[in-house]
Amino acid sequence: MPQARLIDGKAIAAALRSEIAAEVAGIRAASGKVPGLHVVLVGDDPASRVYVASKEKLAVEVGMNSVAHRLPAETTQAELLAKLAELNADDTVDGILVQLPLPKHLDTADVIDAIDPAKDVDGLHPLNAGRLAGGKIAPEQLLVPCTPLGSMLLLKSVLPALSGLEAVVIGRSELVGRPVAQLLLQADCTVTIAHSRTRDLASVVRRADIVVAAVGRPGFVRGEWIKPGATVIDVGINRLPDGKLTGDVAFAEAVEIAGAITPVPGGVGPMTIACLLRNTLTSFKARRGG
Repeated sequence: MPQARLIDGKAIAAALRSEIAAEVAGIRAASGKVPGLHVVLVGDDPASRVYVASKEKLAVEVGMNSVAHRLPAETTQAELLAKLAELNADDTVDGILVQLPLPKHLDTADVIDAIDPAKDVDGLHPLNAGRLAGGKIAPEQLLVPCTPLGSMLLLKSVLPALSGLEAVVIGRSELVGRPVAQLLLQADCTVTIAHSRTRDLASVVRRADIVVAAVGRPGFVRGEWIKPGATVIDVGINRLPDGKLTGDVAFAEAVEIAGAITPVPGGVGPMTIACLLRNTLTSFKARRGG
């Protein structure tokens, strides 16, 4: 069997950003307004700092107004909630994202709950999660967590028709596993949510036409688990002791069996920020009747 097709997340994300830039340019020409994305970073975690800088850069590239609010690590819960209340009330702010993880003394759930659901471009507010679970609103009209949304766009790039396919999602997190399962259900897939404690996980995965690996363990999903010709979306980003990044799927094994697979890096990762920009545009249009 020939090697799997590599799903080029960089190229697909670049194409999505180009579409967003064209739409933002049209909005600017028609109204003089542009979507505003505001990111709140508490503390000075190196990885978060790099990620926020990348979000700023790409938001500016597509023509959006991008602002980062960098708060000291000792910021109190009350101070952070006050900042969010300020952003909620500011009509020039269309998207609010609080960079996670937060310092341990802050309550993440309360912080997410404090974001205006209409500006929650991370798609994590309980109201947005409930709308997704309800399944009565089209995903393109929702604020959906960015990584699951990006994963679905990657799937559709190689599988235009998802209806009737069997999908196994490995991982049950609120950030990836559960929302991507909801999106697959909306696409009329038959969906199983599995995890590290699933009995005979290999046999569960082996029946899947689509595998979404989001368990957070490097090389956890073995190539022999993959059904020949299946499409594999590897959400995992794990840093090995030698500094290299690797996914949750044993790539060298799986690429010999799968029909299509995302590499790590260069697969799902680039789509996350592109979908954040898409959510910001979605919020702008919904709030302003566009």
